[in-house]
Amino acid sequence: MHCLTEGMNRICNPVLFREVQRMDQLWVRLIIGIPVIISWYGAFQQLFLRKPFGNNPAPDWMMLSLLLVFGVLFPLFFHSLKMITEVRKDGIYVRFYPINFSFKSFPLKTIRSYEVVTYNPVRDYGGWGIRYGMKGTAYNAKGNKGVFFEFKEGSKIDKLTIGSQTPEKLSEAVNRAIKMQD
Repeated sequence: MHCLTEGMNRICNPVLFREVQRMDQLWVRLIIGIPVIISWYGAFQQLFLRKPFGNNPAPDWMMLSLLLVFGVLFPLFFHSLKMITEVRKDGIYVRFYPINFSFKSFPLKTIRSYEVVTYNPVRDYGGWGIRYGMKGTAYNAKGNKGVFFEFKEGSKIDKLTIGSQTPEKLSEAVNRAIKMQD
């Protein structure tokens, strides 16, 4: 439950739906794993076995830097990457941690329509993550299902797709939240 304190009043905004998705598909792991393996192998060969890595080896300090960036920080960043979607009684909240420091909110009163959809993340939005395509904005971490929202004129956004592993539950939670406002 999210509560704010304003003076003596306490305003609570209960979470009706929460989904945490990680970018843990096999192809993502492979893309991340290849530079990790190469950097660890190269650093081990050059720094510990004292054999130069490659035809034009980097200095030891650079090999250590590459190991730190691609062998440690890069995989830690991707391991911590997650998309959090919440539906509260006043809106939909989406956050890509650690890229977004706070939730991006979409007030329920600005929604014109919404529906559960199957989409092609690459063709429709250019991939996964926070994407801007011909069909609007998308927040998606994995898969090809989600909820497509159209917003009223004058809203800060026209169209939004939120990827979900349980799009029906997301849609039902939005429906419950809208009914709570009436």
